[in-house]
Amino acid sequence: MQPKIQQHPKNKTLQVRQPGKKLLMALVFFLSLETMAQTDKYTQSMQKNITLLDSAKSIDELQNIAGNFERIGDAEKTKWLPYYYAALAQAWIGWLPEMKDKDANAEKIKAFVAKAEALETNSELYAVENMAATQQMMVDPQTRWQTNGMEASAALKKGMEADPNNPRLYYLQGMSLFNTPTEYGGGKDKARPVFEKAWALYKAAQPKPLYPKWGRQQSEGMLAQCQ
Repeated sequence: MQPKIQQHPKNKTLQVRQPGKKLLMALVFFLSLETMAQTDKYTQSMQKNITLLDSAKSIDELQNIAGNFERIGDAEKTKWLPYYYAALAQAWIGWLPEMKDKDANAEKIKAFVAKAEALETNSELYAVENMAATQQMMVDPQTRWQTNGMEASAALKKGMEADPNNPRLYYLQGMSLFNTPTEYGGGKDKARPVFEKAWALYKAAQPKPLYPKWGRQQSEGMLAQCQ
């Protein structure tokens, strides 16, 4: 006579499975909380440093901010914006008169851009590439316009192909024309319609959170100078 195998009642089966479901739901819940906390920390860190960047005026301030953004990028690993802002902070350094070694500074800009472009390529990064090449050209415009000058123009062209509605590209193009002598195709009359387009695009722009907004006031100011 074979031993009778007892079947577990359905209610007991449910009692065995139910704790597993609860555990899974709890894990999902806590993982969601952790992800939200990490996202909030990233957003807060980025916003804090963007605010600092907007008000920074000295090389030391900008260098520290660039370092902050680089550390955020290294920690996040998948986000291009921290490296973009590190490059932008470095670009602001290059426009300061006390920054004498424009070439060395431009190489730092390009290094940050390269890190960002390893994750994503877009018009904002091309805008910063343009500034790096322009700063190098300004070291010796007469001899470098065929190298760094062409590099700056190519970056603008690629940026406009990627996003023809990016106002920063037209602001930078307007600055290039404004500072180019009239005998070489530049001057206020050539720059004015470009600044007008930039200004119109700035007014229509609705940037996503943490995305670039710079250039609107500068574009308005340059447009006034062209009147």
